[in-house]
Amino acid sequence: MISSGVKTGMKMLVLGILLFVCAGQHVYGQTTDTVSTEGIEFTEITDAPADTVVPPKVEAKVESVVKDSLTNNKKEIAIDQQEVTQSLWGIFITGFVGGLAALLMPCIFPMLPLTVSFFTKGSEKGKAFSRAALYGFFIILIYVVLGLLVTVLFGADALNSLSTNGVFNFLFFLLLVVFATSFLGAFEITLPSSWVNKMDANSDKGGIAGLFFMAGTLALVSFSCTGPIIGTLLVQAATSGALLGPAIGMFGFSFALAIPFALFALFPSALNALPKSGGWLNSVKVVLGFLELAFALKFLSNVDLAYHWEWFDREIFLVLWIIIFALMGLYLLGKLRFAHDSDLKFISVPRLMLAIIVLSFSVYMVPGLWGAPLKSVSAFLPPQETQDFDLYTPTLLGGNGNAAMPLQQSSGPHKYADIFHAPLKLDVFFDYAEGMAYARKVNKPVMIDFTGHACVNCRKMEANVWPDKGVYKLLSQDYVLIQLYVDDKTELAPADIVTTPKGKVLRTIGKKWSDLQASKFQANSQPFYVILDPKTETMLVKPQGADYEVSNYLTFLNSGLAAYNK
Repeated sequence: MISSGVKTGMKMLVLGILLFVCAGQHVYGQTTDTVSTEGIEFTEITDAPADTVVPPKVEAKVESVVKDSLTNNKKEIAIDQQEVTQSLWGIFITGFVGGLAALLMPCIFPMLPLTVSFFTKGSEKGKAFSRAALYGFFIILIYVVLGLLVTVLFGADALNSLSTNGVFNFLFFLLLVVFATSFLGAFEITLPSSWVNKMDANSDKGGIAGLFFMAGTLALVSFSCTGPIIGTLLVQAATSGALLGPAIGMFGFSFALAIPFALFALFPSALNALPKSGGWLNSVKVVLGFLELAFALKFLSNVDLAYHWEWFDREIFLVLWIIIFALMGLYLLGKLRFAHDSDLKFISVPRLMLAIIVLSFSVYMVPGLWGAPLKSVSAFLPPQETQDFDLYTPTLLGGNGNAAMPLQQSSGPHKYADIFHAPLKLDVFFDYAEGMAYARKVNKPVMIDFTGHACVNCRKMEANVWPDKGVYKLLSQDYVLIQLYVDDKTELAPADIVTTPKGKVLRTIGKKWSDLQASKFQANSQPFYVILDPKTETMLVKPQGADYEVSNYLTFLNSGLAAYNK
């Protein structure tokens, strides 16, 4: 039998996974199912003989173009749908891990043997399992309905814009701080006792209705422990942009929560292998509280970047993370104690191992204060260009041989360069028209990077892929790079305000570029890389999103360059 110390260590490690799985979710916009006839010209024929026919070669060529267009569109739609499906799977897995973490909370774990014994006492094995399975089904139903309510209340359009909305990001930051302080023991988030009493009274009815109200009672009673996890999950699922994200996340969460009740009803003797309730349950809550606090800072960073406050730079973010994870390590070693902690007579080996991992992670982040890229967590950090003291980026310009040539300088200062910072000291334009005009002047293809301040995948691409020697050379020498921020809140000058054909007035930089991406390229995801011929403003190759394989990204850039030179 596995010792309780080992199990505790494994459970705490699962909680660590929750933070890093949550923030990695990203959804690509679906391409509309259309057939492009661009490039096909139809000429009206007058005074043609009645028996005139289209030459077979011309007819075959037209059919081939239309067929290829249909095939390419179908392939693009299939790829986009596959990306959305993969994102939903990611949300489900995140919810499932969150459900496993919730099982270890003091509000749920002690209820496992009590609830299972209720099903098995005086019942046959098959009947006990069926009742427990129905109980689990009702748990899933309740939480999935909660996820659907989030979608209904916010609406599909709102869910797509939550991740880039400054107000929502700030509210999410405050919400996660509240959750974190609750887990650290400052207070408990509870629902009105009248709700719990009414639900508990209805659970005595027996039958199917009784099982439903038992499941409802579990959801209400355990809210003080599961509320922060559910809240974090719903926030992340909603900001992913996936319409069914909240419901899928709640399904994964409730599925993990429901499985043990059915399994232990089928194998009640396995309950003996569970560790006894004790102080370790509160330790799990505290560890999760530290993780919630660290995760909250990402939302605050999003707001800081979108509104250009410029007081929450990369160093500040890193200092806070270093301190948070160092304190977590000290807590695991028993050097810190909170109000609800029990006496820790000794440190178990798994707990020591986890403390070593957490403290090592804190030390790993220290070089980032001097500009180290920290590729493993680059997606969570503010952009490298917000670093005040950066010893790393200058090495890309020849200090360590990574970049073979200095950058080609553009003509004059760039528009919006006073509010945006070019990544990796690249020569970047931040205005579509200005970048296109310069590309025509120097006769180079354009790569548009539709990006966002709140886009974790954008930061990961800039930190992990763009510094590669081959990629950096192409971006700095062979392309004119245009970065368009779709979530920036800066007001446009009166002359730059755009009115769409539908009469919608776009007054901010972010809305202008977001509308350009949606209307011209039928996409709403970031990062979104488009390679254009500046003379015709047509796409040279199929656009793509984040791809962390350097070889694939090089292929994409080289194919665009080859198409332009051809």
